[in-house]
Amino acid sequence: MIKMKRLFARSISEIISGATRFSSPVEGFRVLMYHAIGAPALGDSLGIFSVTPEKFRYQMTQLANYKRGELTAFLEPMDLHAGNRVAVTFDDGYLDNFEVAGPIMVELNIPFTVFVVSEFIRNRKPGFLCQSSLRALASLPGAQIGSHGANHLPLTKCDHKTLKNELLSSKHFLEDVLGKEVCTISYPYGAVDIRVRNAALDAGYKQGASSVAGLNMIGRDPMIFSRTEIHSYDNERVFSQKLKGNWDWYRWRTGDVCL
Repeated sequence: MIKMKRLFARSISEIISGATRFSSPVEGFRVLMYHAIGAPALGDSLGIFSVTPEKFRYQMTQLANYKRGELTAFLEPMDLHAGNRVAVTFDDGYLDNFEVAGPIMVELNIPFTVFVVSEFIRNRKPGFLCQSSLRALASLPGAQIGSHGANHLPLTKCDHKTLKNELLSSKHFLEDVLGKEVCTISYPYGAVDIRVRNAALDAGYKQGASSVAGLNMIGRDPMIFSRTEIHSYDNERVFSQKLKGNWDWYRWRTGDVCL
């Protein structure tokens, strides 16, 4: 069943790719979403969210023809007029984001953002960043750190008190460890609605990453911006199609919370 769904999705994207072959790319800000680079991903029984280091390096080299920018560039609307811009993000805070992905990003001069779960760091969860490796990661050229909540809970299911704690305790802990402001958050499981969006804004965040597929264009709410998720089974052609927007139709499946 899963293979059939993948085949169906790929078929739709192939049709879109063929129909738009001679069209000019739509300008905007595309944000790629990764998780683990080599290590098993959290709760990933199907092996979807762990991209091999070799495949990841190849994919990063394909960004050479794109304007690679820091995630915070999305806060400057005029940047969206400057052609096709790409930012790279990682969710959860795996140790391999530092040990494997970090050196590749520095070598290729690509800025990136890692969204980390603060309690994983505080409790030294195996396979994830600890305080010292988090600081080392944050010191890499082009690296930014964002929050992924305190306990990796679906925020839309949290009551008011728990939601506030997930947002604030994570932000404050990371700021204490890093000694600088943390102003971005990736909503765990992509779970965000208007209540969560407003609570994140009230907590002091300036950007919020969703799991909604697609390109960010002028007028997109920076507290619920879209990302393009990269999977372990994405081959070279699929990755190229995702960069060009041939998979943006998938936002119909992932839903949208754009206000």
